[in-house]
Amino acid sequence: MADNTSSVASHPEKQLPQPDGPAADLESGTEGHDAPPPAARDHVYPEGGRQAWLAVAGSFMVYFASFGVVNTFGFFQTFYQHGYLGNYSPSTISFIGTLQITLLYLTGSVAGALFDLYGAKWLYLVAAIGGSGSMLATSFTQPNAIWQQFLAQSLLFGLTVAFGVQPALTVAGQYFHRKRALAMGIVASGSSLGGVCLPIMFSRLVPAIGFPWALRVGALILLFCYAIAIALTSSSRPRRKMTSLRELLEYRGFLDARYALLSVGAVIANFGIYVPFYYIEPYCIILDPDSKLQAYLLPLVNASSLFGRIIGGHAADRIGRLNFLYPMILACGLLCLVVWLPAKVPAALVGFACTYGFASGVFISVMPAATGQIIPTEKLGARLGAFGTVTAVAILTGTPIAGTMIRDNTREGYFPLIIFAGSCLLGGGAITLVARVLHDRNLKSKW
Repeated sequence: MADNTSSVASHPEKQLPQPDGPAADLESGTEGHDAPPPAARDHVYPEGGRQAWLAVAGSFMVYFASFGVVNTFGFFQTFYQHGYLGNYSPSTISFIGTLQITLLYLTGSVAGALFDLYGAKWLYLVAAIGGSGSMLATSFTQPNAIWQQFLAQSLLFGLTVAFGVQPALTVAGQYFHRKRALAMGIVASGSSLGGVCLPIMFSRLVPAIGFPWALRVGALILLFCYAIAIALTSSSRPRRKMTSLRELLEYRGFLDARYALLSVGAVIANFGIYVPFYYIEPYCIILDPDSKLQAYLLPLVNASSLFGRIIGGHAADRIGRLNFLYPMILACGLLCLVVWLPAKVPAALVGFACTYGFASGVFISVMPAATGQIIPTEKLGARLGAFGTVTAVAILTGTPIAGTMIRDNTREGYFPLIIFAGSCLLGGGAITLVARVLHDRNLKSKW
């Protein structure tokens, strides 16, 4: 697929406005929101077109086959906890899922830099082989041998699928500037759709054909998704030569106080953001062991998250990404404490699943776009990867720490877990608000 950057560049009217001096519109500091950061002014943003939206569609498929699987771990948590790995504690089991996500983020900075150098397609191929191979290997694991899950489901998946995830997000960002949050929201919604479809699929296939064959079907679906992504995707930027191995790890962005503060807010929020994804179904079983709602709560969270990522991305582009981000993080924390904590019947969890899914979807999709607006275009992949790397520690430890707080299998026994999640999200939202004020003390301005 031919690159359309040159064709856009040939039309002067499609060029971005050039700065007139210190007062020029920049998407940094206290200046205007709709122009790119200074280091990115020589990059042309098509803001749409056939190739751009095909790339978004390809990235959507990558997210379906990567974070869509990650968002399905609530199914595995319940399945393992109530039989397959019944000899292990819920906290230990949750490490399988959090290690999976953590490795995705830890490998993200390398994957992002490699995308900046070589483009997306070869990296997608690595992710396709690793992701489907991970699911296939997990199908051969034995009950109560948790080390096999760590090797197949955590290590193999996390270390390879990152080479698809980070480029997928970055390639969409490089086609768009004014609509970047919307584009990234559409991409990220692929993980929500995966989180809706895959848990329902597994919950139906496992009783019908068994756990191993259900995973083998999943492996074929992953290969199909990546094949579509490879066919649709072409990077919008020319490849460049790597002049130093240091280009693989780009942490100089933390010298920017705004970037560093957003990272701190993301770390604290990530201690709590995934806790409901893992524990809402086991909590429902405690409220009512016979409830038929249990199997649909995680898909509900992910379905609502899909709307949060798309609608939230569009709203963030209109009113400002940080302006929309910090209230949604605070809302996640309040929902944990005000809705989940006092819930006494499964029906109350339905309302929590829908509202929390929407708000958490905004956080997951808009945070990269909010961060990307202060990153030079040529370093977008590497610095978004570095941003994800520092949040990996919170993602790895947050949900297992919450799991250790479960006192017993009663409603009250889960209270410390819920309070922990809500408090982390409120703290992360508050720090993100401080980062917003650091950009511009006028909270009515578009940021």
